[in-house]
Amino acid sequence: MRIDPVLNFLRGFLMGSADVVPGVSGGTIAVLVGIYERLVHAISMASKALGNLLRLRFREAGQRLREIDWGLILPLVIGIGVAIFTLAGVISTLLEDYPEAMAGVFTGLVAASAWVAWRMIRRPDGASLAIAVVVAVAFFFILGLKGGAVADPSWLVIFGAGAIAICAMILPGISGSFLLLMLGMYDFVINAVDGRDFPVLGVFALGCLIGIALFSQVLDWALARYHDIVVAAMVGLLIGSFRVLWPWPGGVESTELGAPSGTWLIPVLLGLLAAAVVVGITLMVERRNAA
Repeated sequence: MRIDPVLNFLRGFLMGSADVVPGVSGGTIAVLVGIYERLVHAISMASKALGNLLRLRFREAGQRLREIDWGLILPLVIGIGVAIFTLAGVISTLLEDYPEAMAGVFTGLVAASAWVAWRMIRRPDGASLAIAVVVAVAFFFILGLKGGAVADPSWLVIFGAGAIAICAMILPGISGSFLLLMLGMYDFVINAVDGRDFPVLGVFALGCLIGIALFSQVLDWALARYHDIVVAAMVGLLIGSFRVLWPWPGGVESTELGAPSGTWLIPVLLGLLAAAVVVGITLMVERRNAA
């Protein structure tokens, strides 16, 4: 049995696990496991193929479909789905019962992810550092903003919320749930899911489809032409996301910031352990690839 599909399934499983955690982005995990740029390019090719199909350009669509890294995408999608359906309840319980400890783990993972992302910059310099710092500071304050709940949004607002929230799937440092919170649409969308409001969910899903199609192409283009600037900005997003990962008070459910309290040593140790595992695995993989 080939090892690549199994590894890609496990990568998808990790991404799906992150997607069910408020404040943690699947894009962060994609950076962590070393598939971020491949994933963005594959999604971009899929969106271009869809656009060609809608314009009845079947030859061009077929060419785009052949360019998709199906060996990555298929097992990745399966892994994401399996994780969401099997771990949502488990992770929700852990977040509820051990919020600070879980937040400590995620803080360590994201800190290590920022280190991994920084190493992706081909020519790190002062400009890259400045971009990362500016984005980190701006994003830190943006995450403290929350819009008031929207009680009766129009169809256009629902569509727009889906188009914006889906960007978190391929954007490290922020989750779709927090984007919806900032837009004031979180409760409305959750109620639509619980109430099986299919017209609302259909419009929201259409927004997601259009949003990821457009954003993935822009991001793929930017990575190809301004790689180091884009990656430096992603480092800033990851660092800025510490606002929603800081364990005190209440773990990842709050953007409030407080001093360490209670059994503060456990979250700290778990965070250091999570970061050490990520750094160790990254260095092992690099040495193996260099051999």
